[in-house]
Amino acid sequence: MNTQRTSFQDLINGEKPVLVDFFAEWCGPCKMMAPILDEFKGLVGDRATVIKVDVDKNPGAAQAFGVRGVPTLIVFKGGQQVWRRSGVMSAAQLHQVVTPHL
Repeated sequence: MNTQRTSFQDLINGEKPVLVDFFAEWCGPCKMMAPILDEFKGLVGDRATVIKVDVDKNPGAAQAFGVRGVPTLIVFKGGQQVWRRSGVMSAAQLHQVVTPHL
C-alpha cells in the first residue's frame, strides 16, 4: 500500500498532467467512462497520464481529495489540482480540458 501511495504521489507531483478517474465497480456511469478514457489516452498519447482509482478499494485517496460522488475526474500537474469535475465527459471534452496543461 505504501509503495502505491508513493508512486501515486510521484505521478501527480510530476510535470506531466495526470488525469485521475475516481470510480467504483458498481457505478454505471463509471463503466461508461472506461472506453472514453481509452479514446482520450489515444488523443494525448504519452503527453499525459491516466490513472483509475477505485474509491471502494482506496477510500483514503477518495477522502484525501474530497471525492463524494463517482465518477469524479481530477487533473493534477506539478502536485496541484488544476481541474475537477464529476460525471461522464466525452474524450473531446477531456482533451480540451487537459490540452492547456500539456
